[in-house]
Amino acid sequence: MTVARVTELSAVSPNSFDDAVEKGINRASETLRNVKSAWVKDLNVEVDGGKVSAYRVNMEVTFILDD
Repeated sequence: MTVARVTELSAVSPNSFDDAVEKGINRASETLRNVKSAWVKDLNVEVDGGKVSAYRVNMEVTFILDD
């Protein structure tokens, strides 16, 4: 039987939402084994001086627990 767990995380990039997602998955994979999927729940931008300064994603990452 396979059992999975979901954890929520936030990642930020100065470049794009796609880059923030990739950074978040890469970082999660350093700590969590068997990462299988992610659901991007929320997209936000940080604004500085009237311009977008950072892209933030909030996501839920699913990983399979070891037997």
